[in-house]
Formats: sequence, structure tokens, C-alpha cells
Amino acid sequence: MSFLRVEDMHIDLGDFSLKGVSLEFERGEYLTVMGPTGAGKTILLECIIGFYRPAKGRVFLDGRDITDDPPEKRRIGIVYQDYALLPHKDVFKNIEYGLKKVDSDKESRKAKILDMAESLNISHVLHRKPPTLSGGEQQRVALARALVVEPRLLLMDEPLSALDPQTRQTTRALLRRIMRQRDVTVLHITHDMDDVWALADKVAILRNGRLEQLASVRDVFNRPSNGFVADFVGASVFEGTVLPGANGTCRVDVQGLILNSVDRAESGDHVRVVLRPEHVMVFSERPVRSSIQNVWEARLEDYYKEGILYHLRFRSGDVCIPAVVTASSFHELNLRRESTMFLGVKTANVALT
Repeated sequence: MSFLRVEDMHIDLGDFSLKGVSLEFERGEYLTVMGPTGAGKTILLECIIGFYRPAKGRVFLDGRDITDDPPEKRRIGIVYQDYALLPHKDVFKNIEYGLKKVDSDKESRKAKILDMAESLNISHVLHRKPPTLSGGEQQRVALARALVVEPRLLLMDEPLSALDPQTRQTTRALLRRIMRQRDVTVLHITHDMDDVWALADKVAILRNGRLEQLASVRDVFNRPSNGFVADFVGASVFEGTVLPGANGTCRVDVQGLILNSVDRAESGDHVRVVLRPEHVMVFSERPVRSSIQNVWEARLEDYYKEGILYHLRFRSGDVCIPAVVTASSFHELNLRRESTMFLGVKTANVALT
């Protein structure tokens, strides 16, 4: 039985509604929830914690129906984007705030707070008040307050979005460690793909109050269930027709471009071919003595720089193929618009759906 199960959830808020959302995941798993602004991510989270009463549907936690339980009875922790710390109380009292409701012994509370503060590297700020802390320190205080009560489930709503890139990276590493050490089950709303790659076991994609896909990180990014999910996770999807196979692979004709895949399909089948730009390799010359079966010539139509990466758009016949390379590779390859290059993709990275 799944640890958390949301079953056919409907919530009508007038100008927005959740429409039959069902999802489930296991104890100790880390689920990230993604989707465009207004998709219903926060509404789903607040339904799970009990802030909204569903018009239809049930919520089960650890085998028990908690749909009618008030929030304080559910033992679910929550960390919001703005952290919601009490500015007039010091860090120790902020962490203690919820703990008082579940532990009446003062010395026991103190021991738990000191242990949690040490785990999250905030022992040195217990005497300070939230407005004097950095964004990363405030985020860790909010996390400590949520975890110290030993919740059965931790919900997080964009907890890293206000942090600078370096602090986000450091905090992700801290989250991985603390979640592993304490065996916490997490549902984390985010817009940042790096959060997903660094932290998640599974990903749920929402759009307009509906669940579009729930699967492992690898499957959502490499085998999106539809065009919307593919666009959202940055994958390219092409329509193709399966040709008779060769050398144990499946050959697919995509508008004259022949691609080989280790996935199986029947000759004559119409399939969707999924490619991720980071799986497309760029060569200045056709590679020799290579095991890569998919190599073809293409022309660089356009590119743009984002951080240390260059996003490229190639064309081969009628097919447009996105790719991404590091800045150093871009310059080593001497890439220019209208350059003719060779592209390569491993058969394992050509997904058929």
C-alpha cells in the first residue's frame, strides 16, 4: 500500500479547480511537483495538509483515510516559499513553536532543537531573530521547525526559489543529507529543473488542475506522456514510422532522418520519437571508430547563451534538432550560424513512445 495516496481529488474554488487528481508514492520517496503558474500545485499541497475540504476524493496517509482530519491531527510538516517565521521570536523559539504542541517536556524539546540545529548547521544562530539572518539561514530555520516535530510527511512549496544560485546548490546538498539521515518522505513543489535532478525520485506534472504525468524522473524527462509534458521538460518529440530493424535495433524514419533505438516497435508502426538536447552530441567531423549508430549531418541555424551553456538549433532536411553544449565546447568546435556539423545520439537515448 502506498504511503501517500490522493484519490480522485476535486476542489472547486470558483475561479480555479482541481479536476480528478490522483497520485501516490511510497514511504521515504521524494516527489517533486511541477507545472506552469496557476496549474494548482499549491492548492494540491494545501489539500493534502488539510487547509481545503475536497468536493470529491480522499487523502490516505500511511494506510489511513485523513480526508476529514484537521491539519493539526495529520502530522504533516510544511515549508513555504516565504518561510513564515515569527520575526519577534529568536530562532530557538521559532523552532520550538510547533514542538510545544507535541512535546510538553521542556528539556526534551531543548534536546530535540539542539540536535536539529546541529544537523542543519544553524546552532550558531539560535539566539538571533529571523530578520537578522541570511536567506539560506532562514530557509534552514523553517526546515528545522517543520522537521523537529518528526512529521510523517514533509510538504515544501518553492522553498529554494528566493535563494541565490550558490546557496541553492548548498541547500540541495543539505536537503539530500538530512532527508536520507532522517528517512523523511517529501512532496516538493518547484519550478527549478535542477531541484528535480538533484533531489527527486519521482515527478508529477500538473496543468490547469489536472495531472498530466506521474513517473520516475528518468521517464518524465525521457518519455513524456504528451506534447505538453515534452515542451515543459525541454524534450523534442518527432513523429516517425518504424522500418524493418537491423543489428538488434529499431529503425525509425523521421521525415527522411533515420534513427536507431534500442526500444522495440513493430515495422510499420507510427511512433513518437523523444530526444533530449543534452543527449545530442556535436562533432566538427564525422566520428570514426565510434559505436554511435545515429550520426548525421546538420546545419546550425541559431544559438543563444545561457550561463555556461549554449543552446543550439540544428536542421537536417525538414527536421529541427535542438542541442546543448558547454561554452568551452562551443568555442572549440568554432560554431557559427550556418556551420555544417555532425550530430550523434546513442541508440539508448532515442526513446519511442
